[in-house]
Amino acid sequence: MIWIKSRLEAGEEPLEMSVFNLNEFALEMADYQEDRASKRGITISVVDPKKTLRIEADKEKISQVFTNLLTNAIRYGKDDGKIEVRFYDMADNILVEIEDNGVGIAESSLPRLFERFYRVDKSRARHVGGSGLGLAIVKHIIESHGQTINVRSELGEGSIFSFTLKKA
Repeated sequence: MIWIKSRLEAGEEPLEMSVFNLNEFALEMADYQEDRASKRGITISVVDPKKTLRIEADKEKISQVFTNLLTNAIRYGKDDGKIEVRFYDMADNILVEIEDNGVGIAESSLPRLFERFYRVDKSRARHVGGSGLGLAIVKHIIESHGQTINVRSELGEGSIFSFTLKKA
């Protein structure tokens, strides 16, 4: 007989849901990454930071999502580049997009991008750091919220990571 353990039985912490303003939160996350970005001349902007979009999520876990995606956008971005965080109000969710104008990702790598330990360019990944776990963790966090994450990218043009979060 095969037993399937629940996430709690497997030692995974339950989500600690709270309601918070996504725009203010994203601005805080961008400010937190500002020093790292400015060293490469990269600007991070949050579209409509004063608008109020209330979501219900585990704030600490969503912080991990933003930190990972912004760090990757800086790491693989072009010097003097830009990163833009945008929000789209949908029926029950908010769509979040984090776009950079960095090196981009080859189409052949996109299907495996969220796999554990997968690196797009093994030599480049070792040079700039990273374990190949970040995007797998991001996907797991978003899916544990019952939401989805996607990526669109073109080599030399940059990438757009988009995910949904539940409205409060």
